[in-house]
Amino acid sequence: MRRAQVQDKISWNQALIEKYNYSGPRYTSYPTAVEFHKEFSEQDLAQAIVGSDKETLSLYIHVPFCHKLCYYCGCNKIITRHAHKADQYLDYLEREIKARAPHFKHLTVTQMHWGGGTPTFLSPAQIRRLTGLLKHEFNFAEQGEFSIEIDPREVEISTLDVLAEVGFNRISVGVQDFNKKVQQAVNREQDEQFIFDLLKAAKEKGFSSTNVDLIYGLPHQTPESFNETLERIKELAPDRLSVFNYAHLPHRFAAQRKIHDEDLPTPQQKLKLLENSINILTADGYQFIGMDHFAKPDDELAKLQRAGKLHRNFQGYTTQPDADLLGLGASAISSIGNAYAQNAVDLKDYYSTIDEQGTALVKGCSLERDDFIRRAVIKQLICHFEMDKSVIERDWDINFDDYFDADLKLLQTFVDDELVELDGSIIRVTAQGNLLIRNICMCFDRYMREKARQQQFSRVI
Repeated sequence: MRRAQVQDKISWNQALIEKYNYSGPRYTSYPTAVEFHKEFSEQDLAQAIVGSDKETLSLYIHVPFCHKLCYYCGCNKIITRHAHKADQYLDYLEREIKARAPHFKHLTVTQMHWGGGTPTFLSPAQIRRLTGLLKHEFNFAEQGEFSIEIDPREVEISTLDVLAEVGFNRISVGVQDFNKKVQQAVNREQDEQFIFDLLKAAKEKGFSSTNVDLIYGLPHQTPESFNETLERIKELAPDRLSVFNYAHLPHRFAAQRKIHDEDLPTPQQKLKLLENSINILTADGYQFIGMDHFAKPDDELAKLQRAGKLHRNFQGYTTQPDADLLGLGASAISSIGNAYAQNAVDLKDYYSTIDEQGTALVKGCSLERDDFIRRAVIKQLICHFEMDKSVIERDWDINFDDYFDADLKLLQTFVDDELVELDGSIIRVTAQGNLLIRNICMCFDRYMREKARQQQFSRVI
């Protein structure tokens, strides 16, 4: 299905954004991770692997270490400067890889992403060790998307040579904000010129795509100051951009207690930060992919969205076909066949679980037919802002309106507010509904009927 049109400009409706700005999932999976349970077993995962009809594999490797603590961060990370801790981690990761890889020999790895933490915490020798192990144990395609996250404060330009040597072709750089006062408030001071030099070098060395992460809603940010960061981003000209919403949850993340509430932008300022970001970036030629992602029109992400072939997994929007996803390392999540599976989150638990059972699996869930049907609907909406009911009816042998009778009643409020259009068999999200796509998808989420679950998610904006 082709998307009817690419929304070049997002229509901003302040009243409706405030009306619908409540908590909800990001739908990197359906069902979401809050449905995972400890009764899910290795046998359940084994059955999912055998039952999968996929031909390609995506790998996610979690490297939890960081040299310094960023106060805003809610990721699963370990702050240390002791390189030997990474050696111990790689020893356990090797055991997990060797336990998992034999079950995937029939698949070709077309995508790999290293996240964290800070994957470039690893030394060149450790990077070579891990990539060598992965390529020995899995069947890698000669062409694919192989990406890694980089902290520009703790990396040398020469590291790019190592990354290119072992096969990475895409980098993602955390910038967050160029403003020094904001950087100091979140304990993330960095050299602006080095970031420009790093991306320039990456392009010269043949990296096919560069991504930059920004965060809006940080302490001391104002619409004026963040506009200056966005102007510098335009000069930096990354292929992709992620502009994330800072979720201030000091009761969950101890480091965030170092951020003072009075220094944060007001809710009105925060919305203005997002509105300005969208207007400035789309005016500069970036295509709004969805939620908080942007890409240049000639980037593969943008091309696939225009062709109606964009996908989404635990790493967010992705260019790869609907491959199985194998997560390796502490907290990593897999999506294989009819199942989701997650490793132990805490590092000590990760080690002890591998010692006890040979793998790090601690929880997951198996999908039922209803989950697959709803996942197909949500995926089309969140990737392409429209879906064809007749396609779902054909693929799943259902009458859409009967099957989703309760869901369509929930959707009606979005139709009434002109956030969604019903055009024959097409459900289409309007320009002013794009920013509220998570809320629209919630209408089709049967687990969200338990309203108390909403408190486990961040606000949509």
